[in-house]
Amino acid sequence: MNRSRTLVTLVSVVGLLGVAACGSDNGSSPLGNAATGKTAASDTIVVGSANFPENVLLMNIYAEALKAKGVKVETKPNIGSRETYIPGLKDGSIDLIPEYTGVLLQYFDKKATAVSPDDVYAALQKALPANLIVLDKSAAQDKDAVVVTKQTAQKYNLKSIGDLKPVAGKLNLGGPPEWKTRETGVPGLKKKYGLNFKSFVSLDTAGPLTIQALKSGRVDAADVFTTDPSIAQNGWVILQDPKNLFAAQNVVPLINKAKAGDTVKAALNAVSQKLDTAQLGELVKEVVSDKKNPNTVAKDWLSSKGLT
Repeated sequence: MNRSRTLVTLVSVVGLLGVAACGSDNGSSPLGNAATGKTAASDTIVVGSANFPENVLLMNIYAEALKAKGVKVETKPNIGSRETYIPGLKDGSIDLIPEYTGVLLQYFDKKATAVSPDDVYAALQKALPANLIVLDKSAAQDKDAVVVTKQTAQKYNLKSIGDLKPVAGKLNLGGPPEWKTRETGVPGLKKKYGLNFKSFVSLDTAGPLTIQALKSGRVDAADVFTTDPSIAQNGWVILQDPKNLFAAQNVVPLINKAKAGDTVKAALNAVSQKLDTAQLGELVKEVVSDKKNPNTVAKDWLSSKGLT
């Protein structure tokens, strides 16, 4: 989701990104410290997020859970893709980010073959750089998925990704720019399913551009996160992935090892113990469809689970 994966889309670019950014950005630029290379203060946990609403929501959940335990926190939402924020984690300009196990494993080990939640998690722990660790994984998953409209599914009798093979040459595929080169994107679809699309349209990370492109017919298939409320709202079809191009994508805290003290670990692991896929989908709906402030949604959920 990047995902790998990891939902989840904006209803409007200005509307939701504006709401996401006002969570607790402390007036900094979207890239925050990662843009300057400045190392975070030793007594502060800098929590970042990727540039899509679900990850911003999770950032706020982690940040508020830490604050409730007396940890000094700074947030840096909407940093960008994994290719942008991983260097910030490595150099210490950010300390913590919500991640998704499967795509994170494939980022660090392009030859990884694990697909089940436990196998992916175990392989990920071995693949991480020495200064980074993952804490407990949650039951919540948000996976990339190839999604088509109901009309397209009926027209070509599509149930799984493999069903696209005879017709892919007629269809336009949409996804984030990284999908053009990622193993979980265009190369993987070609390698695992033999798909050669008419074209690849570079859009955003399962955001408003992607949703609008699928709605308007600009693309015929698109990368949309499985927790995205737009799928149910529009009656779209998630194509099955029998060859497991998209591995397990459990939500997990990725943190700089030096900042993972006992208090921090306990607070974040408590979040992971309470969060499941159904709850994550409902929380994302509150942010995306109901246009609630992600920081408010985060605080309300933590309070309901006795974590503040």
